[in-house]
Amino acid sequence: MGSIRDILIASLIGLIAMPAAAAPLATQLFGAKSTPSQQTPQAIGSYAKGCAAGNVQLPETGPTWQAMRLSRNRNYGQPEMISFVEDLSAYAATLPGWNGLYVGDISQPRGGPMTSGHASHQLGLDADIWMLPAGNVRLSRAKRENISSIDVRSKDQRSVNGNWTPAHAALLERAASDPRVDRIFVTPPVKIELCKSAKRSDTKWLQKIRPYWGHNYHFHVRLKCPKGDRACVTQRPNVAELSNGGNGCDASLNWWVTDMLNPPKSTAPAKPAPKKRGPREFTMADLPAQCVDVLSSR
Repeated sequence: MGSIRDILIASLIGLIAMPAAAAPLATQLFGAKSTPSQQTPQAIGSYAKGCAAGNVQLPETGPTWQAMRLSRNRNYGQPEMISFVEDLSAYAATLPGWNGLYVGDISQPRGGPMTSGHASHQLGLDADIWMLPAGNVRLSRAKRENISSIDVRSKDQRSVNGNWTPAHAALLERAASDPRVDRIFVTPPVKIELCKSAKRSDTKWLQKIRPYWGHNYHFHVRLKCPKGDRACVTQRPNVAELSNGGNGCDASLNWWVTDMLNPPKSTAPAKPAPKKRGPREFTMADLPAQCVDVLSSR
């Protein structure tokens, strides 16, 4: 008779072979895992279609950080991400009004698609950092469930508001200058403000700061695939992201605070876009085959 692990693998393979309508959703399978796999750390697949072997838990409280919304159990990441958070939080503690960082979602214990919240965060290489300065890094679990971050975007969504400070700018520059970082998603007014205030002598780090809708209460850090991690799919930048000498501070930024907010009206009849299945509809057949082993591992 085979081992329990062999039986589980066989069962999962059977699930993969099922028709999509009958197979359990990957969100259910990964969401049911409360601990990381006991495997060598590895990011498998792409940021929005993958899983994570050997994730490490970010301690709920550290000398210069606190993990927020602990009930979600999403304070797990690849070792590179945990190390990055610890390093950035230590720098944050040197900024005026900050004693560290409040850290939002990183990943589930074994990565994979989530039942709510994110399309990405599947590899343990994404982390949400709150815009709220972490003044108190000894909050109770209950407080961390109820406290909210701050909005740094104006009501008309065209500029930053009074919550934005030079410390926010310094923190983002530090994060973007880290060689482990691939890109950082921010609300578009933050990118515009950084382009205005950055020192003209060195703006290459701004290329990693990417405008994206939302992200006005936190910024989203994405790390590069770890060196030697062949199962991890690198995200490639597009031409627009590399414009104006590599920092992205060009006229195209205005689209985010003009046409994106008020799209020009078209007289042509709209064609319905073909429906694509999102991460919350993925089955195991949609993910890399190695993710079966991540689920079945102890």
